[in-house]
Amino acid sequence: MSDLQASYQKAIRFAAEKHAIQNQLITGSNIPYVVHLSNVAMEILMAAQATENFDVTIAVQIALLHDVLEDTATTFEEIEVTFGNQIAQAVQALSKNDATPAVDKMADSLRRIKALPKEVWAVKMADRITNLQPPPQHWTIEKIKTYKEQALLIATELKDGNAYLANRLAEQIVTYSKYSQADIQP
Repeated sequence: MSDLQASYQKAIRFAAEKHAIQNQLITGSNIPYVVHLSNVAMEILMAAQATENFDVTIAVQIALLHDVLEDTATTFEEIEVTFGNQIAQAVQALSKNDATPAVDKMADSLRRIKALPKEVWAVKMADRITNLQPPPQHWTIEKIKTYKEQALLIATELKDGNAYLANRLAEQIVTYSKYSQADIQP
């Protein structure tokens, strides 16, 4: 088994257990949250094939773990002991800081992400790519527009992190735009 395979299996098992404890599902669905995590990891695997000097083993672990601090009772220390400081720092940067006012959370997260290696930037783009699906039925047009605006900010701030994912994100934003225009349909 390669380092990538072993790292993937260790991280997905860890993340799946943590999110399952919360009975976490993909928002607006009955799909287990681990599907979202594996979709983010798939974006990373595809980006790695198109990117030179990309540490896919590190990036895949970060992709699979990116929401455990934000959405579960997992601690920074637990990630650090299990996966190392580099992974723990990346997952922390990808997590919203609850001490930051809501309007500043995305800018704060992007600032912290940009201080880390490009693999972390790639995970943030991959996460938003996979989240730009049909929005949950309960979202308002305003929420959808805000989510699109955040995606545009991510695309602008992180575009130099990975050309493949920057292009994928730009394409997804265009596709997602139809949901934010529902209020101007005839």
